[in-house]
Amino acid sequence: MKVHFHVNAEKPEAAAHKGALVAAAARLGLAEAAEGRAADVVIALGGDGTLLRAVHAHPGVPILGFKLGGLGYLSSVGERDFGAALAALAVGRYRVSERRLLQVAGHAALNDVVLTREMSGHSARLDLEADGKLVTRYMADGLIFATPTGSTAYSLAAGGPVLMPDSRSFVVTPLNPHALGVRPLVVSDDVAFTVTVRSRTAGNALRVGVYADGENVGALGAGDCVTVSKSAASARLVELEGYDPYDVLARKLGWSGSNVS
Repeated sequence: MKVHFHVNAEKPEAAAHKGALVAAAARLGLAEAAEGRAADVVIALGGDGTLLRAVHAHPGVPILGFKLGGLGYLSSVGERDFGAALAALAVGRYRVSERRLLQVAGHAALNDVVLTREMSGHSARLDLEADGKLVTRYMADGLIFATPTGSTAYSLAAGGPVLMPDSRSFVVTPLNPHALGVRPLVVSDDVAFTVTVRSRTAGNALRVGVYADGENVGALGAGDCVTVSKSAASARLVELEGYDPYDVLARKLGWSGSNVS
């Protein structure tokens, strides 16, 4: 098996860890691939942001996240378990999980697509259609379209629900809506959304940024629209033997169960 280490260059300790990991991998019979596309597995060394960048840099290649500090929800392997994770890879004790992607403006997103107003103090009026049918008109700071993988990221912080990785669904979470009755919406991942920006008042300039996994991929003005839908491609994440998504939720989100009798 060949592995490629995708390193977060902004973390000074990452380079030192990479050297040690390359040596440990070699002892286990794991060869280092110079190019990610020649690798059987890409190991993202950094955090969740590093893993997201690795997914986009190495499409179709299974990705395993090694965490250096921080919460690391997607990068599930902590420093004390690096050696054990490499050993599991070497003997094939893992599976590859296919994760759905969103697409917008020609870009894919593993976590989420976010539409957000770019002017402080000015909410946006956004018409949401699902498969051509009007759902509602939001008065809000924006909308988050999240995959099951991304449901524990920005969407969760904005009040959205947790979707399990194997659920065939997406969630639409409004950002600071101006109506108490507006709540997140969970739909089948076969639904294609169209969002149209509406002007609040005549002559009031409005700019809505479009972001895919945190990267700005476009901007919308009054009257502009954009489509958000399931991508034909998917991301492939490595789950080591014994991986339990419910255990990850309990540990990462602090679901201790201490208040349950």
